Amino acid sequence: MTLVDKRTNPIKKIQTNQPDWSALIPVLPGEGPRSRELYAALRRLIETGALAAGAKLPTTRDLARRFGLSRSAAVACFEMLISEGFATAKVGAGTFVAADVPRLPAARLSEHPPEIGVVPSLPCGIGVAVSDPRTLNIFRILLSRHLARPGPEHFRYGDPRGGIALRTAIATYLRTARGVRCDAGQIVLTSGTQQGLDVLMRAAIRPGDAVWLENPCYPMAHAALAGSGARVFGVPVDGEGLDPEIGEALCPGARAAYVTPSHQYPLGVTMTMRRRLALLDWARRNNAWIIEDDYDSEFRYAGPPLTSLQGMDGSGRVAYLGTFSKVLFPGLRIGYAVVPEALLDAVLAVRMRSDRYPSTLAEGALTDLLNEGHFAAHLRRVRRRVQASRDVLVAGLKAHCESLDVTVPEQGLHLVAALKGAGPDTEIVEAAKAAGVGARALSAMFISGSPRQGLVLGFSGFSDEELLAATVRLGGVMR
Repeated sequence: MTLVDKRTNPIKKIQTNQPDWSALIPVLPGEGPRSRELYAALRRLIETGALAAGAKLPTTRDLARRFGLSRSAAVACFEMLISEGFATAKVGAGTFVAADVPRLPAARLSEHPPEIGVVPSLPCGIGVAVSDPRTLNIFRILLSRHLARPGPEHFRYGDPRGGIALRTAIATYLRTARGVRCDAGQIVLTSGTQQGLDVLMRAAIRPGDAVWLENPCYPMAHAALAGSGARVFGVPVDGEGLDPEIGEALCPGARAAYVTPSHQYPLGVTMTMRRRLALLDWARRNNAWIIEDDYDSEFRYAGPPLTSLQGMDGSGRVAYLGTFSKVLFPGLRIGYAVVPEALLDAVLAVRMRSDRYPSTLAEGALTDLLNEGHFAAHLRRVRRRVQASRDVLVAGLKAHCESLDVTVPEQGLHLVAALKGAGPDTEIVEAAKAAGVGARALSAMFISGSPRQGLVLGFSGFSDEELLAATVRLGGVMR
């Protein structure tokens, strides 16, 4: 007896699932949101074209069996793909790759910038703050006090300038300690000096405007100015600071000048009164702006801190930048700008476009630190420690590095040591880095002219033993 094939279509059905599709999907993690991992893997295959448009996806049962998932996890994966337009479901037929999806080159998936890890700073490196256990404990207590009963400012958008309480405390401190003429309304909290400079540049400078910059200079200031499209003119710095006469000869119609008058970075000189008055007169005559970066004014070892340039300005042309990164710790991410009234609206407009308002989390604790006298006590402690570290580094350099002519700074967190015949400084810096010393090349901080050869060495945040050992290694590199 012959059996009759009663199928309406006797032709063998075509297998639409790719038999080796699972080899394209990476091994999923054993724990965690595995449906998310499966979704990401399938989406990546679709975007790169490994799964072509119209290709049938495996069934949710097959996925669950192959990867040891619950079926609900596989269903959730497909639902995400369908809801975002990467797949379509056909009743009775299955789930297919959508016909129109974005395609990415496979190489793009691996072209990411390298991760910037937090690595220990090498002794004599720049930008390391002193860790003071007493201050950290007080700050922890103050922070806990505010977090125990959080105020409404944490749960709504605030003033782009920052909280009024902290701005008032900063204004009081600046008037007393730095002679800055300001009120709380002029202060804009930032994440640090770099953000303050960027906001000021975008508010006051247009692409193509000319700007004076100290030569040599703070490299990140040069990067900010160049990034804003300004035409940067390097104005030489000598023993009296930036020379406005040379600046006027180079570019009399500059729109702004960036200076570090209290402690020039990197040379460490202080701008004389004659140069300060000349710079202020130039800004007044040309309706130009002066950006005063007072990055380490708290660390002065010979007498009280110098009066700010902003405090001498009678025409409202100086914007003042300060930060708590050097004196407390960079991780706090709180700095401030004292903005001239004529520039304030433009600065706030830029601030609101790029960063609605600053973080409120640490504002209350920092306000209390200033108002209750803890900050002043902290300054006294860390200033003594940093001065002692400076003396240790100077003694070590004089004992072990005969090729260096060391200038002992009266302010700041770094010193400059000129090379006596050795060099170039860039090669010494590379060799020093290999030996575990974080020196920087002075010549790399010049933007025009003939660069001087020297090393910029930090002494803040390192133990005496680390600094002395670093001078020994540096001396060995330079022999």
